[in-house]
Amino acid sequence: MSVLVDTSFLFALANRNDRSHAACYAVAQTTRERLVVPQTVLPEAAYLIDSRLGHPAMREFARQMSQPGWTIEALEQADLLRTTEILEQYGTMRLDFVDATLMALAERLRIRIILTLDWRHFAAVRPRHCAMLELLPSQ
Repeated sequence: MSVLVDTSFLFALANRNDRSHAACYAVAQTTRERLVVPQTVLPEAAYLIDSRLGHPAMREFARQMSQPGWTIEALEQADLLRTTEILEQYGTMRLDFVDATLMALAERLRIRIILTLDWRHFAAVRPRHCAMLELLPSQ
């Protein structure tokens, strides 16, 4: 089984001063599922880490992402089509591109769990492959 990892989760892991760091760290340490990071999440997370925590922290993030515990998942053409459908469907919510790609990948890979702190968006979106997604860490 696999779980998808969102930008907000990765940023909280990298930032020991983040109020959600401990909860995210606990989930990352205890999950036995394959940790899938959409390729679209990497530049967003790297930018946030660099701009808020500094270049050394961003370099450490890049090193960590290259470790065997993480699977980087590229988008396929069909994922981009589905991403645009999701963006249209949830246009009034102003769902961003990266979040929509996570939803498209969740559907294609049939993943039911997303590691995220963005409950507002992910709790509102209804995937095609299940009634709703499980979001961790719990609020």
